[in-house]
Amino acid sequence: MSTLKGMLFSQYAGEGLTHLIEDLQKKYKPKKGRRFNHQNITYEIGRPTLSNNQIEFAISSKIPQDELKDQSKMDIYFDKIKALMDKESKKPVSIEMENIVWGTKQDSDKNRDYVKLIYQYPLDDLFDNETVIKKHQAQDNAEALGEIKGAYTDQGKVVLDMVRESIQKVALMHMDCLMNANDKVKANLKIT
Repeated sequence: MSTLKGMLFSQYAGEGLTHLIEDLQKKYKPKKGRRFNHQNITYEIGRPTLSNNQIEFAISSKIPQDELKDQSKMDIYFDKIKALMDKESKKPVSIEMENIVWGTKQDSDKNRDYVKLIYQYPLDDLFDNETVIKKHQAQDNAEALGEIKGAYTDQGKVVLDMVRESIQKVALMHMDCLMNANDKVKANLKIT
């Protein structure tokens, strides 16, 4: 059973990831749902879930199979992306090649392979007590955070705002790493 803290953190982590997707869709080519396209690769940020007092979310990128043509080249591409992503300071808990089949209106299916990375962050890693105190004191001298549902104290509002900001920051960092990894692997394999 989820705790109130877990449910609130999950809600604000979800808001943070949604804002990040909106920003990335403005910066790059928007696609349907939680996806965007950059340099002919589709990226996606999944919805967060709460599991064992940790916020978990996935990011993924399509493997450019139109350029790679066969499964062995796609496997090489995946292995190179995996090796680069394993060098991140905060490693994903899982790196998988995932196959997605999309049904289309023309009675044919689109088969796509994706690199899927799953990250987990303990709830208490999404905020820092000292920073909460500093932000709360600074807030007393500035304008308030506004309405933050679920928080009834100013300190609680600061914590939930920090959760939203923290998850946005780490997800952007991971997405930047994934985008850079795709750029490097495409250049290395001479894919345009």
